[in-house]
Amino acid sequence: MEPFKILFLALSGILAGVLAGMFGIGGGIVLVPILVLGLGYSQHTASGMSLVALLLPVGILGAVQYFKAGKISPEQVKLGLIISLGMFAGAYFGSRLAVAMPVENLRRGFAVLLGAVALKMWFS
Repeated sequence: MEPFKILFLALSGILAGVLAGMFGIGGGIVLVPILVLGLGYSQHTASGMSLVALLLPVGILGAVQYFKAGKISPEQVKLGLIISLGMFAGAYFGSRLAVAMPVENLRRGFAVLLGAVALKMWFS
């Protein structure tokens, strides 16, 4: 793998990590567009790479900082773990659905989702 690509991926990860720590986002909203638009990966490949990247570092390190700062309680950590169980199952079924879809439909659906979220947040 060429050095530029490695550097670009590392910087993309840093950006996604910072935004995940700040806003609770990262994979879908940051990494997937970078991988698709910036590096030319397919939507399927970008979604899969994003999931791999988010396996460990974002959740643990980010949650520890919020916990240490008193922004989340032990009870909220437990609730977050319940959400993670849902995400665990949801990621499995979502990935099965995604890999069965034509890439164009997946990319368009992703664009609609981002647009809808952006409009909702803008007008709220």
